[in-house]
Amino acid sequence: MADPKGFLTTARQTPTRRPVDVRILDWKEVYVEQDIAQLQKQAGRCMDCGIPFCHSGCPLGNLIPEWNDLMWRGEMREAMDRLHATNNFPEFTGRLCPAPCETACVVGINQDAVTIKQVELRTIEEAFANGSVVPLPPDRLTGKTVAVIGSGPAGLAVAQQLTRAGHTVAVYERAPLAGGLLRYGIPEFKMEKAILDRRLHQMEQEGTRFRNGVDVGLEVTGAQLRAKYDAIVLSVGSTNWRDIDVPGRSLKGIHQAMEYLPWGNKQGLGELPGEAPINARGKHVVILGGGDTGADCLGTAIRQGAASITQLEIMPRPTEERPGSQPWPTYPMIYRTSSAHEEGGERLFAVSTEEFVGDADGNLTAIKLVETKFVNGKFEKVENSHKEIPADLVFLAMGFIGPEKSDLLKQLEVEFDERGNIKRDDEYSTNIEGVFVAGDAGRGQSLIVWAIAEGRSAAAAVDKYLVGQTQLPAPIAPTARPLMV
Repeated sequence: MADPKGFLTTARQTPTRRPVDVRILDWKEVYVEQDIAQLQKQAGRCMDCGIPFCHSGCPLGNLIPEWNDLMWRGEMREAMDRLHATNNFPEFTGRLCPAPCETACVVGINQDAVTIKQVELRTIEEAFANGSVVPLPPDRLTGKTVAVIGSGPAGLAVAQQLTRAGHTVAVYERAPLAGGLLRYGIPEFKMEKAILDRRLHQMEQEGTRFRNGVDVGLEVTGAQLRAKYDAIVLSVGSTNWRDIDVPGRSLKGIHQAMEYLPWGNKQGLGELPGEAPINARGKHVVILGGGDTGADCLGTAIRQGAASITQLEIMPRPTEERPGSQPWPTYPMIYRTSSAHEEGGERLFAVSTEEFVGDADGNLTAIKLVETKFVNGKFEKVENSHKEIPADLVFLAMGFIGPEKSDLLKQLEVEFDERGNIKRDDEYSTNIEGVFVAGDAGRGQSLIVWAIAEGRSAAAAVDKYLVGQTQLPAPIAPTARPLMV
């Protein structure tokens, strides 16, 4: 146990965000580095519970009480080792995961939960800073080859685990650089891309090969992959975005979030010669969708200098406290404010889009809304609640509904389940022998922590398929579901 009285004597303290009027002028991460002594006191709040429910809240099964105790004692190297025992990329989850472990923290029953996510992040950052994070190449090669299609968090986890197991792994990515949504979807102010690049460099040093800018299915066929590799892992994500079918959808100025966010990232990295092709500067912006992707659009539009920003959500505004139907240790649907929400914009709840309005030239000018109420499992319009708000740009951030049905998936002849995801069995295997699937492509749209957990588990299944046994950990089964209602 860390500090035996820590949870009684120390209040929860999260890292400070840079002032709003300063951080919206750049694209750097919003948090100020927390003093290490202060962080150690936060780690000391961990009770080392007899039954650590934080393990159940975390799909990776992170050894949270152990590395909290080690961080509190100042044993940084050992803390890093315990982190890496269950998580390939704690610097990603420490920034991007919504921390279901904290909502399952036993201290959180009647006090503020331990700042698990922040301890995780600073542990790995301290390790990078002092040179403790080094390549871990395999002692020997098995002679087996694996193609991983997609370089998001699931694909990267699969690749690193299988490379370390001694297999020769090639990661195929159709974008110019590896990282998937970590590079092209996550804004720079949430995770600077140098964080991603240093981990990719470690993976290259270990032996993982990256084939970027290759559109598999067109430039390399499924048959060619099957002939060249002993196993194929599909980690193509859930990129088939949800759309909206209302009058005016074809007007100019309406874009999917993932058509917009990559340009914002390129702008933030200084990779554009001029302004981004989709730019919110001086425009009235409306975002459909109240989740993380919508907040990413919000923060990006603020930094581009939008005239106004309104984020819409069809669901009612959540409560500040846990709903009675979502008790501890489940992940509750409560009202959350991201750093982007703190920076500006207006949030409207319980509203639905009725129509997009445009001018004679086909340009978007406004959006018509109606208030909604949730009755007997469906949304109903509230009478006499129609209104119209100005809109020059609309970003659709309403989630994703499975992997796109690409040429590769057709060539491999994989089957799909009733939700449109790639069908798999308990060993992450598709209906085609030697072809596996991990992450959102098989699970459906989910959290980064689930993607990494699936990647690690799929790697164990592939390793067993290739050599008959495995020593790789498998934290979750394909049918596992989060600790929530």
